[in-house]
Amino acid sequence: MNGQAAQRDGGSPAAESPSVITVRAAGEADVDAAAVLFRGYLDFYEVDIVDPDAPRAFLAERIAKDESLVLLADVPELGTVGFAQVYRGFSSLSLKTAWVLNDLYVAPTGRRTGAGRALLREVLRRAREAGVSGVQLETAYDNTVAQGLYETEGFVREEFHVYFHDLG
Repeated sequence: MNGQAAQRDGGSPAAESPSVITVRAAGEADVDAAAVLFRGYLDFYEVDIVDPDAPRAFLAERIAKDESLVLLADVPELGTVGFAQVYRGFSSLSLKTAWVLNDLYVAPTGRRTGAGRALLREVLRRAREAGVSGVQLETAYDNTVAQGLYETEGFVREEFHVYFHDLG
C-alpha cells in the first residue's frame, strides 16, 4: 500500500483560509475517518485491495505503533476531508534523516478549500520543528506551491534531494 503520488486538490492561494481549515494528528479514535480517506486515495490510484478491511488495519497499526504521522484536515460543515501520511525517520534517497510524504489525498467534497495546501504546510512545519534535515515529497501536488512552502519552512530543495513528481 505504498502511494507514489498525491491527489491534487485544485486549491489556490485565494481559496485557502487557515482560520477555517484545521489540520490535526490522527489518533486511535480517528482511524475510521482516516481509513475512509486512505481508501479513497487507493481507489483513485486504482490500487487493487482484496481485503476491504486492509486499509483500516494498516493505518490502525501505523498509528498505534507511531510508525507514521497521519494528519487529517477538517473543514467546517464538510467534516474531515483531507489525509496525509508521512513515514518518519526514513529516506531512500539520502543518508540524512528525512521524512517521506508518500500519501496525500483530499476527498472530492473538500477540493478547492485549500485542504491539500494546509496539509502540506503542516507536514513541513512539523518536520522543521522535529529537526529533520529534509522531507522527500513524492507528490503530484502543485510543484510551484510545494517548492515555495518547502523553502518558506527553511529547507533547501537542492541540498536535500526533494523530488516533485508531476503525476497530475
